[in-house]
Amino acid sequence: MAAAVQNIFIPTITILLLLCSGRSLSANDNALTPGGPAVSSSFSLVSPNGLFTLGFRRVSSDNYLVICYKNDTNSFFWVANREFPIRDDSGALSLDGNGTLKLTYSGAAAAIELYTSPSNRGRSTAVLDDTGNFALRDDGSGEALWQSFDHPADSWLLGAKLGVVNGGRQNRRLTSWLTSFVPSPGAFALEWDPAREELVMTRRGVVLWTSGKQLAADRFQNLDLSFMTLGFNLTRTRASGEDYLTFAATTTDRSHRSERNFTIWRLGYDGGIQDQSFGGSPVLSNDHCDWNTTADGCRRLAGPACRRQRDGEFLGFQRVVVDRNSPRVRVENNGSLSFSDCQDTCWRECKCGGTTVDGSNGNGTGCVFLYGKFEFADYDDQEAEMCGVILDKDYGTSNSGAGASARRRKKWIIGGSVAAAGGALLLLMLAVVICILRRRRRRKLRAERLLTELIASDAQAANMDEMEHDGDRGHQLKVYGVAVIITATNNFSLQNKLGQGGFGPVYKGKLSEGREIAIKRLSKRSGQGSLEFKNELVLIAKLQHRNLVRLLGCCIHEEEKMLVYEYMPNKSLDSFIFDNAKKSLLDWNKRFNITEGIAQGLLYLHKYSRVRIVHRDLKAGNILLDENLNPKISDFGMARIFETNALEANTNRVVGTYGYMSPEYAMNGNFSIKSDVFSYGVLLLEILSGRKNHGLIQLDPPINLVGYVSFKLFSSSSSC
Repeated sequence: MAAAVQNIFIPTITILLLLCSGRSLSANDNALTPGGPAVSSSFSLVSPNGLFTLGFRRVSSDNYLVICYKNDTNSFFWVANREFPIRDDSGALSLDGNGTLKLTYSGAAAAIELYTSPSNRGRSTAVLDDTGNFALRDDGSGEALWQSFDHPADSWLLGAKLGVVNGGRQNRRLTSWLTSFVPSPGAFALEWDPAREELVMTRRGVVLWTSGKQLAADRFQNLDLSFMTLGFNLTRTRASGEDYLTFAATTTDRSHRSERNFTIWRLGYDGGIQDQSFGGSPVLSNDHCDWNTTADGCRRLAGPACRRQRDGEFLGFQRVVVDRNSPRVRVENNGSLSFSDCQDTCWRECKCGGTTVDGSNGNGTGCVFLYGKFEFADYDDQEAEMCGVILDKDYGTSNSGAGASARRRKKWIIGGSVAAAGGALLLLMLAVVICILRRRRRRKLRAERLLTELIASDAQAANMDEMEHDGDRGHQLKVYGVAVIITATNNFSLQNKLGQGGFGPVYKGKLSEGREIAIKRLSKRSGQGSLEFKNELVLIAKLQHRNLVRLLGCCIHEEEKMLVYEYMPNKSLDSFIFDNAKKSLLDWNKRFNITEGIAQGLLYLHKYSRVRIVHRDLKAGNILLDENLNPKISDFGMARIFETNALEANTNRVVGTYGYMSPEYAMNGNFSIKSDVFSYGVLLLEILSGRKNHGLIQLDPPINLVGYVSFKLFSSSSSC
């Protein structure tokens, strides 16, 4: 996959660099004058400071009039003809003798007039200035008759206004691209609402997220900007019917800005907001609102009753084999639909379980909808593709109203037949009761056998009751009765739920003696069976280190399997570094201490513990933080004991979390202690950048965090 990304990405960047770095016929000319040369495919304007250029650039197969950074062709922060792509090189921007600024091209029914001058207006000149603003100004008064800052695209520049301007006659807002290849207006818009005094993001006109009121220059109720305020201030201005926000530099020294980006925020086609002045860090990630939550300013997307009654949500991308010829697959080849539109349509159809882009247009538009049940594919399955999946209790299968009615009718028919049988019903009920009793007995025996293997392997503990009263033998683990766990968690109340792990929910509990504990309740469909359960118990029992979570004991009751840990009041690391409000609590010293603590824990597992252990699932969600923010590695269900003299092992069952796996492990099943080191490196990048590795960075094509860092290092080394 990395090779494929490189094969597509590098040629695209090379072509764009050649296009945007080419010298114009008049490299120092920054103005259009009446009757003077028009901006065309062979002539561009360049700002006096040499940072910005206005000219025609090709995106996919079409030409657009854009303003971009002269030395950074990926940053098209303004597009004049977003809704009118030009198919050839005939485009021209000119200022005629009447002062009309217009865009012409072959095949157009009429010119696109950006500004039409009144008959009594004097002479004017269109200038590209040092802020990246292209303005048509009256030569006498200097008044801006028209300017690109009044018509923003997807980018908010230094000095540009977002909100109500021009005496209340205009509301400036950002509008995303349709896709990463199509600059036409997309699904998302960001604007300042003076009435509610908050930033508002909409999707096709429906509110998706709000920032809440501004609490300080760097903080809203639902948005923390403290990480990006170095050199900038976000200021609100209210005067003469205007109400808008601006970013202003905190220093008047602009000599250092030749290498600095003037673009502050960019609204992505996927609904994410990136801070371009701070290396592309996410201000608001594209998965911040998951369509089914009201937390942190998000608005739950309206939908049919099936979405309100069931806890389904878009969970990002999963690999699925999609047969476009299947009757359970519907393809909609519509060039005006983005992936967000595909998600919206799927969310509103109860039978839809997943969606992806069509791809046949070559520009990321069109939709493919999946219906019925489907299976997730392996990472290396070449026939699979990435799909946005609605995951709920039926794994993508919807219980439509018609289907539910059919099942109810079937139950009534069966009930009537059984009632008519009479005696057969009684026999059946008796058989069911006997089966249930025998099943419960088998479950209890299996539970006793499992506990005996784990804790009383010396055969000294004869039954469950004895182990519950004497659970400190063997591996120094205590066996808790199910009644103790239920009492401690208040019958697993939602108020005590700490979160949802990969293998099931985690609850906070309090024992009768006052000790606080954390209970991981393994889900029946989690995939962690008795083998992983025994593995986690035995491994953690053998390990003692300040950077490893301490396992206190377990509880097994019929098919219920639970692990009891020491309670970590600050939960997991991902709840800090990916949270806009809490990330500011981790200064660089704390982040350094956390990375060092994780490294110490790994070093102990790999080198100094009684047995060498490879964790195989090291990620931010498996790093817990105590009251002093000391890190502790947790979740050893996938760990493997490694022979002391072994360098590498192989498995046919690849487990863990994609994005953190080393390539050789994900593709071939080969793992070693270096696999954990790779995962630690990914985790280190996340801690430093505050962004998720599996989130896509808006480049052409989009890449993840590891690919982005690799590209930056490659670019830096190439420029030396």
